[in-house]
Amino acid sequence: MDYGQGSVEHLSREYMRIQQIIEDFDSKALTIKAWSVTLSAAGIVTSYTQKVPMILLIASGSALVFWIIEALWKTSQQAYYKRVYAIENYFVSPTGEFPPYQIATSWSHSWHTHGRGALALKIMVWPRILLPHAIVATVAATLFLVAPPLGAIPS
Repeated sequence: MDYGQGSVEHLSREYMRIQQIIEDFDSKALTIKAWSVTLSAAGIVTSYTQKVPMILLIASGSALVFWIIEALWKTSQQAYYKRVYAIENYFVSPTGEFPPYQIATSWSHSWHTHGRGALALKIMVWPRILLPHAIVATVAATLFLVAPPLGAIPS
């Protein structure tokens, strides 16, 4: 199928849409971080106010879960970059037929061919993903081991 001169316009629209999707992923990632810190920090404080050491482990675990969620979220976002790069390369050197509006096809292909589990593990150690989850999880676990809350204070 020949997309003709309108192809560049269609590819421009597709490119801008993918860029918006990528930015939306980043916005949601900030929400994941906010929930992680809020819930885990509340758990740490609650552990000491209620004198229940086990809540420290729950706080540490919740930070770990949010860390995994963010890494998986970022893995989904990364699947869009293959198409972004392909469009950018086409604009640098427009040769041959390059069909527009292939967001879902490109995402699905990228998602299924790039080892999601291995990629998620690699992404987990990126500093922008690692923080603040790893710090909160480590602090809560360390407090449990080194300075757990003592028994209830008598009234």
